[in-house]
Amino acid sequence: MNILALIITILFGLFLVAVGFVMLVAPALAWRILSKAGSTPLINYGELILRMIPAAGLILYAPQSGFPQVFEWLGWFMLGTSVVLILLPRRWHHAYARRCAALLPPPTLRLMAPLSFAFGGFILYAVL
Repeated sequence: MNILALIITILFGLFLVAVGFVMLVAPALAWRILSKAGSTPLINYGELILRMIPAAGLILYAPQSGFPQVFEWLGWFMLGTSVVLILLPRRWHHAYARRCAALLPPPTLRLMAPLSFAFGGFILYAVL
């Protein structure tokens, strides 16, 4: 189980780095993806269930990570917010995503790409 949690956590870190690249080189694509969050049942529940997988990986791998408390808090935060979003009406989640997209136009997403690189790098650093 620990090796699976490690693999999931590594994949999560790599995913965050990849998201940073998308934000940097194709910010309009990242913006369209952000604005679609919660837009359909498949997107909404698929996104939230997929988000719970790295959350569980962070929680399970926390004791072996370089930052156990941070990993545990982050994992529980991701898991808790996913459960809340599953229980709320889907249209609320979509409205929130559209509001966020309005506040974060593509040029702003491009400027935020280093944050995604840093966060993904932190996850990878803490497990490798």
